[in-house]
Amino acid sequence: MEDCVKTDRYSSARLKTLDMAYIAMFAVVIAICSWISIPAQIPFTLQTFGIFLAVGVLGGKRGTLAVLIYLLLGMAGVPVLAGFVGGIGYFVGNTGGYLVGFLFSALAMWGLEHFLGRKPWVLALSMVVGLVVCYAFGTIWYLILYSHNTGAIGVWTALSWCVFPYVIPDAVKIVLAMSVCRKLARVIRADRG
Repeated sequence: MEDCVKTDRYSSARLKTLDMAYIAMFAVVIAICSWISIPAQIPFTLQTFGIFLAVGVLGGKRGTLAVLIYLLLGMAGVPVLAGFVGGIGYFVGNTGGYLVGFLFSALAMWGLEHFLGRKPWVLALSMVVGLVVCYAFGTIWYLILYSHNTGAIGVWTALSWCVFPYVIPDAVKIVLAMSVCRKLARVIRADRG
């Protein structure tokens, strides 16, 4: 009987260690994705791809923790944000709401996973909903700060500056994340087996 208890404790500790390793690894993946800038008429990074990947592969709880750690590192000044920068100033600026929105995006994905399960269609839906949540939070933040600091602008103007140029690249990121998530999730599940 004692051997069973010891084995259970060992398995539990191993799983917690693996969880921490996966969370840290995906916080790094998000940072690396943020550093990759795709040149286009309006350049974009792969940050949202990293967010989708973290939650899609690790699940809601661990994926959200990876996003939180990434954001805390950025707030602490570690250069994990797009453009190899970091610091609290990037979070309180006009576009800081989109960074904070990453956490709400992950939480929305986790919520959908909790209520609807981890089926592929739920993951796709949760990525779309998470993106909309990030867009909404970031745009509201942008409207408030831009209006306070510079002057009032309309919602349509804010959307045309901050959201519309990124819709197609973000849709492509969702498709890519869905493909990569399926493959990585199998590897991680096999590792945990």
